[in-house]
Amino acid sequence: MIPTSYPDKSTIAEMTAKMLLDIEAVHFNARDPFTLASGLPSPTYIDCRKLISYPRIRTTLMDFLTCTVMRDAGLESYDNIAGGETAGIPFAALVAERMALPMTYVRKKPKGYGRNARIEGAMSEGQRVLLVEDLTTDGGSKLSFVDAIRDTGATCDRTAVIFYYGIFPETEKTLSDHGVGLSYLCTWWDVLKVARDEKRFDEETLTEVESFLNDPRAWQDARKG
Repeated sequence: MIPTSYPDKSTIAEMTAKMLLDIEAVHFNARDPFTLASGLPSPTYIDCRKLISYPRIRTTLMDFLTCTVMRDAGLESYDNIAGGETAGIPFAALVAERMALPMTYVRKKPKGYGRNARIEGAMSEGQRVLLVEDLTTDGGSKLSFVDAIRDTGATCDRTAVIFYYGIFPETEKTLSDHGVGLSYLCTWWDVLKVARDEKRFDEETLTEVESFLNDPRAWQDARKG
């Protein structure tokens, strides 16, 4: 069922940040930083996959994401909702259900046997496809999914995510240069504000996280190795 009313963007961002903190999907650790997939250190880590285990929060955020896409792109802009393997698959299914649209998913690479497909489900030439993912950092990983969708003859001009890092200035340009818009619910800045307002972490940790968010490359360069 398509949601028909929703809060304004800033309220959605605040509520989303609070829900992510409530289920402990957000982790801050300045003393013993996390290692990201890139191999670089970070005092922040987020696990949006946890949302699938919390039905009330999951339902609310999927309503928010659906409404955000309709606000950003229009009610009749898409014919197919695609999830990126693997984290985007459940969220794409939930958004597709709300928008009463077909759902597909995109593999990270061809599966290596059978049809050797990257697209699973029915996607056809000319369809307007929305790519749904759990999060985006610098936008780069989305481009391979977008290209796989376009290889079918379909179009893909937008990706929708629950969480956008919001700290790498090149992200939206990377996507825009590829003809892709970005819809999202909240960023690290929204999470930091709620965490500080509600005293979810000690002030020393929050100060270090803020330092990272203000200049992540410099923070990482100072701690590499």
